Amino acid sequence: MEGSIGPWLRCYRCWSQELEVQEHYEGVHRVDPVSGERAETVDEVREAVIQCVDCRHDQPHLALVDGRIEPVEDRWERMVTGTPRVASCNVTVDAALVESCSGDEAAESLARAAFGTRGTHEFFTHIRFHEHAGERIVVHLLVELYGRSNDEVAELLDDAARGELRITSLAEESRPPAATGELPH
Repeated sequence: MEGSIGPWLRCYRCWSQELEVQEHYEGVHRVDPVSGERAETVDEVREAVIQCVDCRHDQPHLALVDGRIEPVEDRWERMVTGTPRVASCNVTVDAALVESCSGDEAAESLARAAFGTRGTHEFFTHIRFHEHAGERIVVHLLVELYGRSNDEVAELLDDAARGELRITSLAEESRPPAATGELPH
């Protein structure tokens, strides 16, 4: 892919090519005792999020690599050429995986417990409710994700699930009008 711009350089939801990179940097540096200037780097963390300017959705199929936007090989084709699908499902997880099941952090915590990082970055999750079952928590949710077939989506959910997954329904949705070339009525 290096050196070529392809169909992956677009928002996978609305197909806009108006993207921006939000780069966050955190570093720990030694200070030179003679000059007072920053000296050697002790530790640094760089994180970049690519976001669509038009619909404001993060683009988990893209990454910043050495100052250039590149596709994430195991995701971009599925997300750009696939269609949105919505799954109604529940995931039974160990209670220890849930950091918080009430308050402002509950939805993210339950989604992360159910599907790990994918549950908060790659999938759009809506927690319907959860229930405690002894040392386990059953998270009932709706998940929107992109895939080329229902089988592929079921496999993605199964791979990402951090506990016992039960899919109760799975349906294909239509892409937004900008992605299909249709004009809104």
